[in-house]
Amino acid sequence: MKKLLKISAVLWIVWGLVHIFAGVMTMRRILTGDISASVAGIADAVEPSLLQMDYSEASGAILSQHGFNLFWIGIFTFIGAFYIWKGNKIAIIFTAIVGGLTDLGYFIFIDLGGFANFVPGTIMTIVSTTAIILSLYVYFNTRNQLTTK
Repeated sequence: MKKLLKISAVLWIVWGLVHIFAGVMTMRRILTGDISASVAGIADAVEPSLLQMDYSEASGAILSQHGFNLFWIGIFTFIGAFYIWKGNKIAIIFTAIVGGLTDLGYFIFIDLGGFANFVPGTIMTIVSTTAIILSLYVYFNTRNQLTTK
């Protein structure tokens, strides 16, 4: 069972790092005034020329907030992964909630909308789903053996 938690933790580390990077890149592009590049980076299955336009400052602010959210969610899940590695049941639940709900929104609005390529977007959804399934399997089968520290 501990091996499954370690696999889950590694998956969350990868997922967290990808989302930290995506958040930084999204905010960086906005700060340099390239809102179109941010939109194209998110909707990477759409022809970039179709997304090239003059976006309002409000659109840039909304995308900056999205980038910030990707950044903090990535940090949260990255840190949570180390606690999952140790078998912390609180980390298992909260990391699943934060990372899982983030990817649920992505899956519904970006993946199902056909706006994302399989790599990296859909792969990251598969990574988080696998991490959630593995850690929750351990959680529900060894609840008394897991820690809260």
